[in-house]
Amino acid sequence: MDFSQNNLFGYIEDLQELTIIERPVRRSLKTPEEIERLTVDEELNDIERAVYLLSSGQDIQGTSVVANLPVLMQQNPAETLRRVLPKIREVLHVAGVEMQLTAAVAFLTILQEESVSIHTYSHSFLHIILQNLEHRDAGVSNAWLETLLAVIEALPKETIRHEILNPLVSKAQLSQTLQSRLVSCKILGKLANKFETHIIKREILPLVKSLCQDVEYEVRSCMCRQLEHIAQGIGTDLTKNVVLPELVELARDEGSSVRLAAFETLVNLLEMFDADDRSQTVLPLVKSFCEKSFKVDESILVSLSFHLGKLCNGLYGIFTPEQHLRFLEFYKKLCTLGLQQENGHNDNQIQLQTLEQEKKYISVRKNCAYNFPAMIAFVDPKNFHLELYSTFFCLCHDPEVPVRYTMAIGLYEVAKLLDSGVYVIHKELVTLLQDDSLEVLDALISHLPEILELMTTGGENSGSESKLLTVPDLIPALTTAEQRAATSLKWRTHEKLLQKYACLPHIISSDQIYYRFLHRMLTIIMTNNVLPVQKAAARTLCVYLRYNRKQEQRHEVIQKLIEQLGQGKSYWNRLRFLDTCEFIMELFSKSFFCKYFFLPVLELTHDPVANVRMKLCYLLPKVKSTLKVPTDKHLLQQLELCIRKLLCQEKDKDVLTIVKRTVLELDRMEISVDAFQKRFYENDLLDQEKEREEQLLLEMEQLEKEKQQNEGRSISDKIFEKKRRDSKTSSTLSKSISLSVSGSSSSASTSKEGKKSKLVRSQSFSTQALHPKYGNIDKCSNKSSATGYTSSIPGVGKGSMLPFSDDSFRTRSTNISGNAVFSSSTPIATSSRNTANSVDQKNNGTKESHSRKMSLKNRKSNS
Repeated sequence: MDFSQNNLFGYIEDLQELTIIERPVRRSLKTPEEIERLTVDEELNDIERAVYLLSSGQDIQGTSVVANLPVLMQQNPAETLRRVLPKIREVLHVAGVEMQLTAAVAFLTILQEESVSIHTYSHSFLHIILQNLEHRDAGVSNAWLETLLAVIEALPKETIRHEILNPLVSKAQLSQTLQSRLVSCKILGKLANKFETHIIKREILPLVKSLCQDVEYEVRSCMCRQLEHIAQGIGTDLTKNVVLPELVELARDEGSSVRLAAFETLVNLLEMFDADDRSQTVLPLVKSFCEKSFKVDESILVSLSFHLGKLCNGLYGIFTPEQHLRFLEFYKKLCTLGLQQENGHNDNQIQLQTLEQEKKYISVRKNCAYNFPAMIAFVDPKNFHLELYSTFFCLCHDPEVPVRYTMAIGLYEVAKLLDSGVYVIHKELVTLLQDDSLEVLDALISHLPEILELMTTGGENSGSESKLLTVPDLIPALTTAEQRAATSLKWRTHEKLLQKYACLPHIISSDQIYYRFLHRMLTIIMTNNVLPVQKAAARTLCVYLRYNRKQEQRHEVIQKLIEQLGQGKSYWNRLRFLDTCEFIMELFSKSFFCKYFFLPVLELTHDPVANVRMKLCYLLPKVKSTLKVPTDKHLLQQLELCIRKLLCQEKDKDVLTIVKRTVLELDRMEISVDAFQKRFYENDLLDQEKEREEQLLLEMEQLEKEKQQNEGRSISDKIFEKKRRDSKTSSTLSKSISLSVSGSSSSASTSKEGKKSKLVRSQSFSTQALHPKYGNIDKCSNKSSATGYTSSIPGVGKGSMLPFSDDSFRTRSTNISGNAVFSSSTPIATSSRNTANSVDQKNNGTKESHSRKMSLKNRKSNS
């Protein structure tokens, strides 16, 4: 901004202009006389105040009274009907638009709340509604009409006939105003479902025919749209004899809006026509509409494209193969409408499209995208690749966002219809995931879990081994979509996407999630500034941890959660740690939470930030609910000790108040025991199911490791056998050599069995060592040379005890000399080496004992 002298004078002049503008505002303040006139006596009750304001108040005060009418009806209906409602009736004759609209809404609210009986309502309110139906303002008239149509649903037949139908005969005449005849059309459509067929035939249908032939095209169009409701009220026979001829005539009307209304009504009534009517009457009309849409009347194109899917499927049974192909080609033409220039046509051959035409063509292509699932059903999903794939490709790559947005919304329906052939559209799924518009991405991720499930398990390729074979570019597309959502300002799309990504454990492998998504979720929790996004990432991370199939990776993530969040420098990270613990308690078993997170959570009772301690206090009842006695008795004692410290040492008043409230809640809680109890039955069953699943993951991991080791061992045995056969010269080996070879093979098999048993024992031992109870850590740390633990556990001084990941465990173990290493990731060579050493020690021991015995015998004989 330039603050030169000339500019400063300009700013001063602007300020002076503002002061001049402000002066009339000050002069317009209420005078003492006006304030006196607006003042109401405080001693008046609600009814008296309402009457006073309606009689002598200003419009805004009267509007306030009308808006408050439903409340007055609830409090004192008799006095309101006797004193207030007559005043409202008088005021509405001269009231402005705002009060009229408010009154229409208030009357409808009273009907919906059933403040009075329907008889009282029709006696008191119906006449006021009918009087204001023909208001000169169209918006006011429509508001009162909506109220009347809702009232008709509740009124008895006799009241409708005397108060509404009989006056309607005169209101529908040509001598009445246009507004009156339009209102009559809409009321007739509502009355068709309220009376018997003979009454409709005698009293309503003559009015319908008269309004269908009205001189004003607005009336003909309005009545044409009501024919659908009338047909549903009079049945199939009368529809064929009365409604269909009227529709045929209206479809040839000179007014385009009338023809459009007739076309849409025909499409909506297709189910009510038999095959003869469809083939002889409806189909020729539809063909005429399609032929004229491009040449004569483009105004029908938008509606035609919107209803084309319903139309094609409704007429499917009467199409000849030629007609079937013609309608399909017509649909394909609509899908590319307005894109001819981009497809390589000469610019001189096509006139420049106006802005209105461009908007119309975009709407047509958008409607084609909306109807795409219906067109798949029309051509049969088996013929999709041959008939519709090129059109599907064009719509997914359309230059306009609304078209691609609509395709993204309907992609799940397309995938369901294709079923086993869903793999055909995997490229378009990746394209839409990487779309430039976040609106398209937002539309796609609404059903992303279902789409991915169909994409990766549908068809012949099913099962875990074939995951991602059909969608090779899926993971890069998913990561790109998340990064684009993260860098945008649309955090709700980012939150929604992170929530949907929780489906990935059922779609891709555990390792792919670990390396491509899991650490990204942790980064979002620690760096993003939007709380809902952080919580969505935290929950999805917990889901990934829940289904992770490698113990080493799980331990690493747990350690990072505790160190980087629970013990993080930022109090914001520590708050997110508590959110993550809530999700842990929701998704995992009680024993899992108690094993890894119970003590780190309790440590936050000493947090220097009051907000962290406050959030922890709110969480304590859930934390206590994870305990089981007598197994977790020591953890319960730790919880009680932390609460006592909070009560004694807390200095923040707000936190102390919450602590006291939490203590009362904790005292009322009952802790479940290890055995089943009726009051905890369902929760215990659910918890046991979670625990079984967690144990199953451990067992599956163990089986996979054994399988890999057996495969590696079998390969080495085959190589050894091949070398042994190659080393044989001929059959001239001596018997002693053959015996020695057989002996060595038997000893080798024996040592192999020993290796296998020792390996299983070491793996089971390492599994137990990596899952310690917190109460036993101090004891275990003193025996680190024997069990593989180290005393340098992070945060021990603060009471935060962490289980080691496999990497840290293995590093510490290799630094201890003279001790056997037991780890789940210990290579086979290590165990075989240990086995060989033990065998050598045993042989050496037997030789020494034999020599000692011989020396003793020699001494005795010498003596």
